[in-house]
Amino acid sequence: MPPLIVGIRFQKVGKVYHFDASAYQDVQVGDFAVVDTSRGSQLGEIVGVVENPSPPLEGRWKAIQRKATPRDLVLRQVWRQKEVEAMINCRAKAAEIGYEGVKIVAAEFSFDGERLSFLYNSEAEDKVDLKRLRNAMKRLYPRARIEMRQIGPRDVAKMLGGMGACGLENRCCSMFLTEFSPISIKMAKEQGISLTPSEITGMCGRLRCCLVYEYEQYVEANRQLPKRGKRVITPQGEGRVVDTFPLKASVVVEFENGTQQEFPGAEVHPADELEALQRKAQAPCDKHDGEGCDCGKPPQG
Repeated sequence: MPPLIVGIRFQKVGKVYHFDASAYQDVQVGDFAVVDTSRGSQLGEIVGVVENPSPPLEGRWKAIQRKATPRDLVLRQVWRQKEVEAMINCRAKAAEIGYEGVKIVAAEFSFDGERLSFLYNSEAEDKVDLKRLRNAMKRLYPRARIEMRQIGPRDVAKMLGGMGACGLENRCCSMFLTEFSPISIKMAKEQGISLTPSEITGMCGRLRCCLVYEYEQYVEANRQLPKRGKRVITPQGEGRVVDTFPLKASVVVEFENGTQQEFPGAEVHPADELEALQRKAQAPCDKHDGEGCDCGKPPQG
């Protein structure tokens, strides 16, 4: 019998991790389970069942410890309340010590309370030594193992939430993005988006995540059209491409007299390719002596 592999999420909009639930065949989507992770014991929500799972890359799947009980859910709420208190205490202690450019974003207790992680962001390029702050937190929370974990600007924006730079009431990262994809200026250029910083950066100060959404579609659409500056032959004569509209599959061509006109991509053809075909058609045939060949070309020589 194949193992029952389920996907478990620990944050509202977080990455999904796979666990073996074979010992609990009655688990359903929406149930909560207690599992052992690299960051201690955690309580997460089952968000799906993995059909025909591939073997794990290393070892085997970790098994869920047990299904969560009502008491477990209440206990998790208690830890959540203590996380807010711990974050406030850590911020106050950081200010007292004199850490500049360090922002304590959140605090996270493991489900059993044995580990307390402080998530922070730093404006400094070099790694900040938070040993004094960590020791101060150890004195405040002697029963927990203290961990200081640095996160990036995108993660900060995701955790804090709020309105997006585009005007959406909630940022994409806070609504549905579980992982951040690599984003580059090339993606904005491919889509013809203005490179003005306010146009391409999000509230986190990094390139907007949405630049990747339609990038592949633009790449494919642009591949079907001649590039700007290319000489083309149109139904109205020869001209040069001055603009393209990938999603409309059309181009704007400027003629020698300065006028411009928009044409569907199917109606324009690269001038250099047509010239090459014409030269090939007019070239003499070197495979016959002029007799018994129907290629229509003159014999060579």
